[in-house]
Formats: sequence, structure tokens, C-alpha cells
Amino acid sequence: MMFNDRIKQLREDRQIPQRKLAAALDIDTASYCKIERGERRARKEHIAIIAELLQGDREELLTFWLVEQVMAIVADEKELSNKVLSIAKENIELNNFQTDTDICK
Repeated sequence: MMFNDRIKQLREDRQIPQRKLAAALDIDTASYCKIERGERRARKEHIAIIAELLQGDREELLTFWLVEQVMAIVADEKELSNKVLSIAKENIELNNFQTDTDICK
């Protein structure tokens, strides 16, 4: 399941119109529809608002959102994507994750 699928499912389960979520996110309804269709990515700051309105698990939605971000980055690197993700996982597990600012020191 992807982020867009989950928020659509939650919204439909709660019978909340798309226009209400769009208004809460300060975007137009067409833009929100594109998020649900997976044609546009939500911004990170939208997650807390969506979770609250849809009474969803914020951590679950953040997880799906992060997966979507990672997939967008590695999508064009099909042959390398598994290797990249494996190395990233190893570094995270080793707590050896550095930010750009750490590298520049």
C-alpha cells in the first residue's frame, strides 16, 4: 500500500469529502485529488493535518510518505535501487547516518 492509497481509504471510510481535506491543507481540491491518485506528492507538513482529520495513525502515514519519497528518488535506477537501499539500511543500522552538514565539517 502506498501513501495515496491509505489516505483515500481512510477518507472514504470516514466519509469526508476531498474538498474538506483540501481546505485544511490550504490547497485546491484538484491538487488534493492528484495526491490521492498518486500524481502529486503531499508535503511532509501535510501528514499531521491529514492524520488528525482522518483519525489515522501519524506514524503509519509518515512511513508510507517516506517510502514514496525514497521510491521517487531511486525509481530511475532500477538496477541499482536494491543495492542503494541495502547500503542505506546497513548505514542506518550501524547508526552511521550522516547529514550533508556533518560531511562538510
